[in-house]
Amino acid sequence: MQSQVIHGLSSAPIRFKCHHLRQICRHLSENARQQLKSESGVTLSHKPVMGREIMAALRPKDGQTFIDMTFGSGGHTKHLLATNKKICVYALDRDPIAHERAVHLSRSKLIAANGQRVIPLLGRFSELPALMAAEGVAMDSVDGVIMDLGASSMQFDDSRRGFSLSSDGPLDMRMDGQRFESMPTAADVVNTLSAEHLAKIFKIYGEERYALKIAQTIVDSRFLMKRLSSTTELAHLVANVSANHQSFDRLGRPQHSATKVFQAIRIFVNNELNELNYGLQRIRHYLKPMKNTDLSDRNESIDNYDEIDGGVIAVLSFHSLEDRIVKKHFIGTELNTSLESKHFSSLEIPDENELSKVLNKSWKPINKRVILADEEEVLSNPRSRSAKLRLAVRVL
Repeated sequence: MQSQVIHGLSSAPIRFKCHHLRQICRHLSENARQQLKSESGVTLSHKPVMGREIMAALRPKDGQTFIDMTFGSGGHTKHLLATNKKICVYALDRDPIAHERAVHLSRSKLIAANGQRVIPLLGRFSELPALMAAEGVAMDSVDGVIMDLGASSMQFDDSRRGFSLSSDGPLDMRMDGQRFESMPTAADVVNTLSAEHLAKIFKIYGEERYALKIAQTIVDSRFLMKRLSSTTELAHLVANVSANHQSFDRLGRPQHSATKVFQAIRIFVNNELNELNYGLQRIRHYLKPMKNTDLSDRNESIDNYDEIDGGVIAVLSFHSLEDRIVKKHFIGTELNTSLESKHFSSLEIPDENELSKVLNKSWKPINKRVILADEEEVLSNPRSRSAKLRLAVRVL
């Protein structure tokens, strides 16, 4: 694979004392083969986030069709099937391992006996039109869509995928696995990009306060180490840079100092924000439009779900930029420019002027405010602590 390099503008780097940098690298080499212990205390669960709230909005009925855009471990699809309605669920995921699980579920004799169907689809959001065409799914025919954004519990739990801080593994983070040979890995990102561009990635996609400091340390470490190749190496490096700062999650528990950096790299590697923007643009065309024009013209939210006669979409986001994109779509604006670089070709940061470009309103938000998980769910399912649920119905 030939990695492309982003050549950024020169900037004054933050330099560390040489002995301090060597100390960090020595610490990395001594601990690189040891399993990294999680400082967050969070055990990721396979329970779907806000499953009850999503089912209440979708209200499955016999003969309806749904698309689970992020099948993962199948949590939300199984919630749909548990209603025992005679429904069809298209289970989409870009991860080949998740796709295998969907294939296995689709062969369940119990599902067939209930008059239900699960149709597994392998692909990204941007591959949806081709997949729908191959399955013969018509426009304006789908009753509900679920999007559970970000990495899945299944991906975090497998150390070989390189998503997790809790175990040592290769710096990979590709949601598509080995599907695309030319797709850069997380290791390519940290070992190739300039300090300036690494800092932008950490700052924009991870909201990391020490973005430039961490980025410069990564670049400087290249002269003392051959290559950062494991999650443990990167996590220890970040931990040493921000050793004097402790962050906490929504439950007040200590959060590993490299959490935001890992998140930022994952979003960048998988081009997640562009995929989300494109997916929201395309999925609308498959949902059934509302027939009740009086309801769609109201300014207030829809409190009575039984009034909804169009296709409903439920989107769970776990990052402020994700939620920002979803909100912009639902209130009548869309993003028409690239939000992040694809395969290192460029690095584009969201432009406020583009974000405010108003288009014809295509969605009607169902709830006035974003829905958060209640305290009971946050305690039983820690992944829900940062989740935001937005519901909308297709208007046009």
